[in-house]
Amino acid sequence: MLDAAIKALAQMLTPPFRSLLWKSIGLAILILILIGVALQRVSVWLSTEGQQYLDGMVGLTWQTPLHVLIWMITIAIGVGLFAGAIFLMPAVTALVASFFTDEIADLVEHQHYPADPPGKPLPVARAAYEGIKAALLAMLIYLCAVPFLLFAGIGVVIFFLATAWLLGREYFLLVAMRHHSPDEAKAIRRARHGTLFVAGMFIAGFVSIPIVNLATPLFGTAFMVHMHKRIAGGPRRELIEPQR
Repeated sequence: MLDAAIKALAQMLTPPFRSLLWKSIGLAILILILIGVALQRVSVWLSTEGQQYLDGMVGLTWQTPLHVLIWMITIAIGVGLFAGAIFLMPAVTALVASFFTDEIADLVEHQHYPADPPGKPLPVARAAYEGIKAALLAMLIYLCAVPFLLFAGIGVVIFFLATAWLLGREYFLLVAMRHHSPDEAKAIRRARHGTLFVAGMFIAGFVSIPIVNLATPLFGTAFMVHMHKRIAGGPRRELIEPQR
């Protein structure tokens, strides 16, 4: 696993990867700007017209829980705007990765596995669906971890482990579906969930480094290409056997 991470990092410095790096960084920054603007407007609405409107929609019994929920969401948005480089990047990079999976994987396979059958490009709709799903799950994880981040340091650990679980699953699935049907790729993912969770820690560690995390789509995808080759290298019947 460490060898796979080293190979992925080394290839990121090559000219073909640098071209993809600038494109993925540009897209990630654009998405972050759009998210920031949207969150800021939602925060303003919740603190003014939104609260008044929702108060009118619910009875007196539900106003206190509603205000608490609005307070938590507003704080979550504020923290997100302040620390978005860390807490929003798993969602952003997962979405960006779905646009560049085939280009990155092709470069890795061509350099390191030229004798193996190349992967088939993912349908655009499927890649977009997986990227959006991963981004939404990452945002949900962030919202669930915010209360713990505010009141206890355990929130950082929860966020890191949840991010590792999510990114390990989603990056592997994007890569595996180039070589397997969606159902078979998911079966492999379920059978090797422990390995992919540990692999996801490498990606979660990378995405937690400000500025550097803009390159997460390249590192995560390249890393998972190597992991897929190791996991799916044996007889096909062994791929879907549960871990023991």
